[in-house]
Amino acid sequence: MDQIDQVLTRGVEKIFPSKTALEKVLRSGRKIRLYQGFDPTGDKLHIGHLVGLMKLRQFQDLGHEVIFLIGDGTGMAGDPSGRVKQREGFLTRNTLRENAKDYILQADRIVRFSGINAAKILYNGDWLTKLTFTELLELFGRFSIQQLIERDIFQKRIKENKPLHLHELFYPIMQGYDSVALNADIEIGGTDQTFNMLAGRILVKNIQNREKFVITTTLLENPVTGEKLMSKSLGTGIGLNESPMNMYGKAMSLPDEVITRCFIDCTFWPVDKIKKTEKEIGKLKPRDFKMMLAHEIVKMYHGEKKAGEAEEFFIKTFQKKEIPEEIPEIRAEKGEKLADVLIKEGIIKSKSEWRRLVDEQAIHDLGNKIEINDYHFKVEKETILKIGKKRFIKIKQ
Repeated sequence: MDQIDQVLTRGVEKIFPSKTALEKVLRSGRKIRLYQGFDPTGDKLHIGHLVGLMKLRQFQDLGHEVIFLIGDGTGMAGDPSGRVKQREGFLTRNTLRENAKDYILQADRIVRFSGINAAKILYNGDWLTKLTFTELLELFGRFSIQQLIERDIFQKRIKENKPLHLHELFYPIMQGYDSVALNADIEIGGTDQTFNMLAGRILVKNIQNREKFVITTTLLENPVTGEKLMSKSLGTGIGLNESPMNMYGKAMSLPDEVITRCFIDCTFWPVDKIKKTEKEIGKLKPRDFKMMLAHEIVKMYHGEKKAGEAEEFFIKTFQKKEIPEEIPEIRAEKGEKLADVLIKEGIIKSKSEWRRLVDEQAIHDLGNKIEINDYHFKVEKETILKIGKKRFIKIKQ
């Protein structure tokens, strides 16, 4: 496939109004403006965002104008996409902008923010918060209530007799207005954003009388439950700011059925190499196939050396099971802070020692296959801790 084929197919679920129409524009040589928006309602992106970030990078390489849009305006309301109940509370614009700093640092490994054809960083609060009451009425008047409540998640709430609030109902209109303010030709987003992005198509057509394309990217979902494996707002999944060992361990916890999709969406491996490796190794030794994925993801963000170290740790700890048969046991209640438990049981001497161990990345939760990097980590279930190189502690409840 050539570069245009790649950008129109890899990790792509659907293109509106059609792939053929967009391909015609791209092959005409006309330079276009495109964007993807990110509401910084948390402090980390996850590997599910990689498919969109890579799409931005592909368009950069083709010479098009790319915008990395921070939703510090829309984020104040909170996107209702996929949510069965209203978000708890509202984030301030200052908090959202602070979170956005980390987003940019995390995306920088994929999207070029400097050098040749650098992506622009814009904030939709710069125009959304300046809309007058009259302008808002004019925008809202372009949609009917019937159009807005057609959304599947809203229908689900109505059927379950759960509240549906006005700010949630109007969220798609505010996101859609971004396309008008940016004079954008293309918007990129996951399939859960389809309704919001199509609202933008309506506004661009009605206000500017022109075409806006929408590219929906695939989501990493649990093949059994259909639930998203990566959720920014819920804090689940593999964060792009995770430590190497956490990244590797969490990748090894992914369902076997999503490994090929992760390779396609979240790595730079050529598709033919992915398919060949899946055929030769994935079907026979899915664990080895998954280890290749884990290694590649860590390498992308931390380099080959750290990827090798994370892999070695995983092999020694989980494959060779270098865990003593007899391990000291302590008890902890669910929700207790791990630092308090370890100090109370005499495992460590003080809070300062706890912070030092966390800073040195010396505490590993073997039950969840993660490195503990949170000073306030709480015990949620029985597990085995590895502290340093040789100490093991079993936590019972």
